[in-house]
Amino acid sequence: MTNIRTLALRSALFGAAVSLAAPLAAQDTPAPEAEAPAAAPAPSLMELSTGEVINNADAEGASYVGATHGDWELVCMRTEEAEDPCQMYQLLRDADGNATAEITMFPLPAGQEAAAGATILTPLETLLTAQLVMQVDDGAAKRYPFTFCTAIGCIARVGFTAAEVDAFRGGAQATWSLVPIAAPDQTVSLNMSLIGFTAAFSELSEALQ
Repeated sequence: MTNIRTLALRSALFGAAVSLAAPLAAQDTPAPEAEAPAAAPAPSLMELSTGEVINNADAEGASYVGATHGDWELVCMRTEEAEDPCQMYQLLRDADGNATAEITMFPLPAGQEAAAGATILTPLETLLTAQLVMQVDDGAAKRYPFTFCTAIGCIARVGFTAAEVDAFRGGAQATWSLVPIAAPDQTVSLNMSLIGFTAAFSELSEALQ
């Protein structure tokens, strides 16, 4: 890329050449051939930018997939600690296979009412008052409220009891249901595969201990 300083210098030299050419052209005698203007100096190394890496996968705070268990990924974040923190991740799809929502899940320390926590991200066009409904296989359904919405979507932060985690371990599929604002009389069902759940949750539980 041409340096801005070089462009300004070239413009100044060009303007000076034009102003000198006008009176010379008005004379009767031919003017001596003018010397070519000196070449503009090249930009120095201090004036050049070599750019900045912004997608360094090894930088602190960058995320990466640590392992895969069935339909679950362990997404980790690079830190200065000995072990990077990881969470279980799965992309949730509707009946037509369209990617609609995301869920991350993680075990919690023992002694709490919830044995696991999760964050579910849904589109902004979700009817919040209808909340989220989750059901494992043919078990009882449970409703969860949304926590807040951001520019990227609406988020529900939920907790699962030990019994519900056991249901995930022994189940084949969980279904999340939401209602779109554009069609409040309809329900969109999202499939959450439980294949690989036990291995992924066990690995994170061992790291937590």
